[in-house]
Amino acid sequence: MVKVLCVLYDDPVDGYPTSYARDDIPSIERYPGGQTTPTPKAIDFTPGALLGSVSGELGLRMFLEGLGHTFVVTSDKDGPNSIFERELPGADIVISQPFWPAYLTAERIARAPNLKLAITAGIGSDHVDLQAAIEHGLTVTEVTYSNSISVSEHAVMLILSLVRNYIPSYGWVVAGGWNIADAVSRSYDLEGMTVGTVGAGRIGSAILRRLKPFDVKLHYTDRHRLPADVEAALGLTYHRDVESLVRVCDVVTINTPLHPETEHMFNDALIAKMKRGAYIVNTARGKICDRDAIGRALESGQLAGYAGDVWFPQPPPRDHPWRTMPHHGMTPHVSGTSLAAQARYAAGTREILECWFERRPIRDEYLIVDGGKLAGAGAHSYSAGNATAGSDEAARFRTQAPGG
Repeated sequence: MVKVLCVLYDDPVDGYPTSYARDDIPSIERYPGGQTTPTPKAIDFTPGALLGSVSGELGLRMFLEGLGHTFVVTSDKDGPNSIFERELPGADIVISQPFWPAYLTAERIARAPNLKLAITAGIGSDHVDLQAAIEHGLTVTEVTYSNSISVSEHAVMLILSLVRNYIPSYGWVVAGGWNIADAVSRSYDLEGMTVGTVGAGRIGSAILRRLKPFDVKLHYTDRHRLPADVEAALGLTYHRDVESLVRVCDVVTINTPLHPETEHMFNDALIAKMKRGAYIVNTARGKICDRDAIGRALESGQLAGYAGDVWFPQPPPRDHPWRTMPHHGMTPHVSGTSLAAQARYAAGTREILECWFERRPIRDEYLIVDGGKLAGAGAHSYSAGNATAGSDEAARFRTQAPGG
């Protein structure tokens, strides 16, 4: 029997929901391109329920305890006295979400001699020190594609929110005003603009497909060039490097994984090469952008706006400068954890566990590290190394007073 340690975000402040705004969610069996949605043998939850918080437990307790395994669920993940830190040495499997990540640093992996499997309930495994996972023989997995479309929808929403100055306009209504001139003095049409994506995998490509009807000029850069017929169908312009792309774009959306090659990619030097008044939308990972460089660019006007839902670390300390910088549209990391996405990544987590317990192969597209090397989706998208440095700062969220 094994011990499964699961870290999930806190329940709503008013308590776990007893009802929901909608009675159901659409049933999706395949993603664009043909990959099937998760196919566990069974599920013990109702799709559309809140599964990603502590009380939701990803719908796994009946399944795991029915097999005789120990299942520990907590949101207390940061700092030396956290429940996660206390339970980790005896854990065989760790499950975590990107939205409230349990950072598996090299030090933590070294203190977990029984640990064999790390599962990301969602996509993006940068909260695991992949180099340490390789060296310790861990298997690292994620539920690839489970929330890619969710994130792409969110990114398009943020692009429109920034360009059309939606958030300040809404603010005037809430404040009781009718300040049209104030609202439109920073409002533009997206039509005719040049929009580029850094990364054109599942999320980046989905954003490009959704933006085409807006009559924009679409550009992209990626380590893997898209097929010629895809470029032709979407009217894409390919760039061999990010510097070439950002020079011509009015809007840049970031959709590449975080790993040593992309860490702090958007720094002062790169942002200086962008068009004055460009926008950045980042739903990938906060650490792809230099935190202070973004703030400086917004203050100076080099950037007209920055929006996203990814930070570093997560949760960010309450005095993180992105909370108060001008012309931003930041939210908690919510883009990939809609109720529909939760149903898919919870089912995918169970599928991975079923395969692991039954010694069946895990889908290649779910593998990030296996057999002492990058594997599957990991070999396609990541580079070996560590992007968790500085994650200990997440502990300050709990210790700081709100606004402090």
